[in-house]
Amino acid sequence: MTRISPRAHAELAERNAALPPGGDERFIGYALMGMPFASGHYLAFRRFPASSVGPAYAAVWLFRPQNGWTIYADAPPFLSCARYFGAAVSATHLTEVTARWEGPFKLTVGVPGVVRWDLEFKETRTTATLTTLAHLMPGGWWRWPTVLAAMGRFMGPALQAGKLRLAGTTPNGQKFQARPLCVWQVKTSQATIDGGSAGMPHPLPKQAHLADFWLPQRGLFVADMTVRFPSTAPPAETHRAGVQAGRR
Repeated sequence: MTRISPRAHAELAERNAALPPGGDERFIGYALMGMPFASGHYLAFRRFPASSVGPAYAAVWLFRPQNGWTIYADAPPFLSCARYFGAAVSATHLTEVTARWEGPFKLTVGVPGVVRWDLEFKETRTTATLTTLAHLMPGGWWRWPTVLAAMGRFMGPALQAGKLRLAGTTPNGQKFQARPLCVWQVKTSQATIDGGSAGMPHPLPKQAHLADFWLPQRGLFVADMTVRFPSTAPPAETHRAGVQAGRR
């Protein structure tokens, strides 16, 4: 298989992202699944050029040790990540989220006045093998909970990322299924949060998770990613996320 760069995958998604068929809620795009820092902060980035519930959007998830989780997104909470994870976060903000590619393997993510995050990715033997295996899997297998559970149990140790799950239940009560077809490891990462350095990348003493969604203990970038939510949100939780929204 010929491998193209993370930036090339992102650019293809921006030009050609098309949702798979189905009646469930669906998103397609790319993401930095997460990165823990020695300061105790945690950052994650999502970019979905196609969504079945609203416009394209980008989001940054930020965990502050003293304040918990905040989701910053450039789409309203009920049309973005807080639709599914709002019940587990302290605040949501409707704000600009920037993502600028500095090279084929270099990405800078930002939330004005809050976060600047410089990332460089690399391919390893493990990430290349997992990408190849993901492309060889029949499409229907990605809808089988038992297969997704087995893949998550295998991927976490293989990537030295702690516990990972590709299917489960979100804090707002929906079921999720993730299909990441391409994966890279973060080579270098530097982040400024609230005007100060987040420190070196470093696993958290206790791995972070939001209900059944476990955040990796090392930086992983994924592309050609489809996320499905086979069940809809309980209205009370969806509304709760909307009430927490603020504009920065």
